[in-house]
Amino acid sequence: MDLKDRVRELRAEGRSPKEIAKALKVSPSVVAPLVRAIAAEAPAAEPEVVGCWVNTGWSEGLTVDPARGWVDEAPGSGMGGLVCVLVARRHTWDRMTVAGYLADVHCLGAKNAIGPDVLDDRDLRRFRQYFFGEYAGYQEAPIELARHLVFGSVDYARTLGFEPHEDFTPAADVLGKWEGDAAITFGRDGRPFYSQGPDDDPAKVLRTLRRTLSDEEFDYVTEDR
Repeated sequence: MDLKDRVRELRAEGRSPKEIAKALKVSPSVVAPLVRAIAAEAPAAEPEVVGCWVNTGWSEGLTVDPARGWVDEAPGSGMGGLVCVLVARRHTWDRMTVAGYLADVHCLGAKNAIGPDVLDDRDLRRFRQYFFGEYAGYQEAPIELARHLVFGSVDYARTLGFEPHEDFTPAADVLGKWEGDAAITFGRDGRPFYSQGPDDDPAKVLRTLRRTLSDEEFDYVTEDR
């Protein structure tokens, strides 16, 4: 095996150029052009998904295409349409790129996002417990479900006049490529439903909804109602 093939093999394991140079006992200046040449050979593949989780009760109020086989392990245990999604992809052999998303699947779409951050196994376990701490539990999920929940809710919210939180765009790539055409019907039982959150401006939300819908076409709960 020549040097380039060995560099390609180590790069596929997620090693950095510096780590490759150390493993092969050569100068980083020797490795760097080989890494660039390998990267130019083909479009970069998405890093491997090493973990994906959603809160139990994620399906509350949603209609999901049964052909997908996506299971909610504790239906009815959700938090009123607020869904948390956590994704981890391989960064290096011992670290992961991690991003988390809070999606209002009944109305507002992506309300917040965290990351991407690079964590090791121990930090990821701690962060996962914190991230899902307010929920009844969490479950492993296919990345396709994560994409449909998050990107799908963003698309749905845009039809109602809402853009995702500014922190969503930097974190979106960890979810992977979105093809559109969600296999989920969003809203609560098919209707937009707004429930006031602690940081919301409910008057602004309702004004936005009323630009595209009549009061008979959506439901809402605020502190005044």
